[in-house]
Amino acid sequence: MASEPTPPRRFRFKDAHHIRSAADFKRVYREGNRARGTLMTVAVAGNSLDHARLGLSVGKVTWKSAVKRNRVRRIFREAFRLEQAELPPGHDIVLIAGREIWPELDATREELVRLARKASKRYREKLEQAESEESAPAPPESGGPEPRPS
Repeated sequence: MASEPTPPRRFRFKDAHHIRSAADFKRVYREGNRARGTLMTVAVAGNSLDHARLGLSVGKVTWKSAVKRNRVRRIFREAFRLEQAELPPGHDIVLIAGREIWPELDATREELVRLARKASKRYREKLEQAESEESAPAPPESGGPEPRPS
C-alpha cells in the first residue's frame, strides 16, 4: 500500500488571533504606528504574545452596504490567515478599510505584509527612541540665571 502524501500545512485563524476588546483597539490606536496603502491603513502595536493578532475596522461611511462590509472583512481575514507566518510576531494589527476600492485577495495579502512590516519598524524605532531618552541623563533645568558663587 502506497503512503499517502502529507496534506499541506493549514494556517488556521484561531480565536486567539482576534482582537476583540475595545481596550485593545484603543491601545493600538493610541500607542501604535500606522502605515497607509491603497486598500487599507494598518495600525500596529506590540503585545505580550508570541503571535500576531488581527482587528478589523470597516466603516459604514465608506462601505454603506453590510454585505460589502462583511465581504471586505472576509478578504482581510483570509489575507491575514494566509500571511500570518510573514507578519511580525508579537504585534496587534488593526486593518482599517480605506477608500471604496474592492480588495482582491492577492493584492490585499501583498499590501498587508508590506504595511505591517513598515508600521512595525516605525513602532520599534519609537520604542527604542523612548528607551534611549529615558536612559540619557536629563539636562539641567534652566529656571533662570545660575547663582553666583559667594
